[in-house]
Amino acid sequence: MASTSHASWVVPVLDRAAVNRWRGAWDEVMAGFLPGADGCEAALLAVAEAVCGGAPGRVLDLGGGPGVFAERMAVRWPGAEVGLVDLDPVLLALAAAGTAGRVGVHRADLGAAWSEAVADGGPFDLLTTVMTIHYLPAEQALAFYRAARAALRPGGLLVVADLMPEPGLDGVTARLHPAADEAVAGMAWTRWWDGLRTHEPLRPLMRQRQAILGGRVPAEFTPSVDWHRHAARAAGFGEAGVVWRWGAHAALAAVA
Repeated sequence: MASTSHASWVVPVLDRAAVNRWRGAWDEVMAGFLPGADGCEAALLAVAEAVCGGAPGRVLDLGGGPGVFAERMAVRWPGAEVGLVDLDPVLLALAAAGTAGRVGVHRADLGAAWSEAVADGGPFDLLTTVMTIHYLPAEQALAFYRAARAALRPGGLLVVADLMPEPGLDGVTARLHPAADEAVAGMAWTRWWDGLRTHEPLRPLMRQRQAILGGRVPAEFTPSVDWHRHAARAAGFGEAGVVWRWGAHAALAAVA
């Protein structure tokens, strides 16, 4: 899936060193929002290989941002067709510039008919979404699970990693990820975006980003794992359950 669908957005020519720097800092920024991110990724990859019986053939990272995780999957599984979906034109431009054709880049809204943007790439063996589904309200999250099930081959795997609090562990969770850490993560996020705004070739895409996302308020929908498990099963998945947890964050695997 080394194709790039960008009929409604233009990828500017970007300074390669700057792209590498911004993408290289992405993991550090996101680690503030996903404590134990390395363990989560390791668990996700191990579960994917176990369920698929080795390397998956077709992979799609939903809400894949600048393509850092998708590119790591492409390197780990060199024979796989790996793609990503995002709505943010700035992040998509960084993904397209930084992955050098190793990852297909597709623009779509996960709160709408996202699967249509990648219809020619399915069915998929593996779908992943990391720290993305909480942006969707409950109704759209349910629709997301249905669309994911339809996009997977029988026996394919969906992994959703996000805030999924464990009832009864509020005190432990607060100590693992105190409010001060959340504030630091927020400042790192702001600094990262401030750096991008200084790069002249990105300014048209920054304006597009504001037009697309400026009026959107994240739903911050963070139900328990039980809600996600029931949503997956209602969408037609068979097995569904937790394969990784760190405090309030968890990764749920669902097998089509």
